[in-house]
Amino acid sequence: MKIALKGASDFKFLSDDSRENPKDCAFLVTQSSQKYFQQAKDNGFEIFITPQDLKKYLDLNLKLIGITGTNGKTTTAAMIYSILLDMGYKVGLLGTRGFFINGIQKRQKGLTTPSLLEVYTAINEARQEDCEFFVMEVSSHAIVQNRIEGLEFALRILANITSDHLDYHKTLENYIATKNSFFATPKDEKLINKDEKNAQYSLQNTMTYGIESNATFHIKAYSLKGGITAQIAYGKEEAMLNAYLFGKHNLYNALAAIGAVKILTKSPLQMIADKLENFGGVLGRMQVVNEKPLIIVDFAHTQDGMEQVFQSFLHQKIVVIFGAGGDRDKTKRPKMGYCASKYASKIYITSDNPRSENPKTIMQEILNGIPKDKQSKVFLEENRALAIQRAIKELCDDEVLLVLGKGDEKYQIIGDEMLHFDDVEEIQKSLQLYFKR
Repeated sequence: MKIALKGASDFKFLSDDSRENPKDCAFLVTQSSQKYFQQAKDNGFEIFITPQDLKKYLDLNLKLIGITGTNGKTTTAAMIYSILLDMGYKVGLLGTRGFFINGIQKRQKGLTTPSLLEVYTAINEARQEDCEFFVMEVSSHAIVQNRIEGLEFALRILANITSDHLDYHKTLENYIATKNSFFATPKDEKLINKDEKNAQYSLQNTMTYGIESNATFHIKAYSLKGGITAQIAYGKEEAMLNAYLFGKHNLYNALAAIGAVKILTKSPLQMIADKLENFGGVLGRMQVVNEKPLIIVDFAHTQDGMEQVFQSFLHQKIVVIFGAGGDRDKTKRPKMGYCASKYASKIYITSDNPRSENPKTIMQEILNGIPKDKQSKVFLEENRALAIQRAIKELCDDEVLLVLGKGDEKYQIIGDEMLHFDDVEEIQKSLQLYFKR
């Protein structure tokens, strides 16, 4: 990546790519680009700067909010962004859904946390448009690879820590330690999910939120039937929240978002809760595609993520479609199968993004986690479109269909090919066929 800089006297451009034209250009040395340092010198680069130097050349003077967690980063970030915009602030948002400034999408979705130079450039761009806040998702990969090096956060938020990306982190202990390392900076304000047993943090500059715990921001009473109704308490302040969102995990997300905005703006708690009621949700996150019969699309692709979705519909018969990604953590596949068997009356195991793996092998590894006495309710269909079609054809009015794993992805990776595929589109096609009434 190469960007133009203003205010630098000895160079006009900055790049983290050693192959760029070195004329009037400095090379940014990061953890990722360090291995190309010699190549950059050989290519003619003479000026080398570090992430700590970027403050001299980019305007980073806004309040930065970073959110990490196995699940909930995208929704919590979107909630904070939505509330702040509705309160009249100018805000940037960077994460899985892309890069946004003041309600306008600037760049399409990519990595949850892009390269260090992309992150800094986005913050600078938001500042040029007078943003006071910048909300970003922070992935475990980004923490390990130091893609947030040198950034000063006004608030660091922990959603939860379960199990994911063990193909990269190797052990759950490594993954937990990585997530917790984001909160090792004592001087930054922190907002921690107190109900998360894997959270490790110092009490310095720390506030908490929780449903089961007596946290700084806590719930006195709540109902999850037909949406979320909750009584939120913060010290002597209380507020009522009414939101058309599903599930206890979204109550956690909402509580984190409301707590974050309270910490950052000191606004009345009820006013913040009222603004969240305008939040329409995130595509692919507990997205209601159809109401009768009820069909939900969600990105859940781990045992914990699936369990959170299932627990949102305990009052209904659950039908689920899901698979697991190829060339990724294999240990979670039987766990996902077992989780589905605990809650669903019918299970359709299909392909997710199989990549270079045999889809049938992945499906079998999921099936291996389902007890033998429950496998009669399991249907295997490698073709995801056909799996959706069959599930909808066989769906009853008193059942909820959960289509999990891909969320708002518009593609399916099979072998080396990235093919167009959209769960919502396939659901709508099948509804036309079987539910015209």
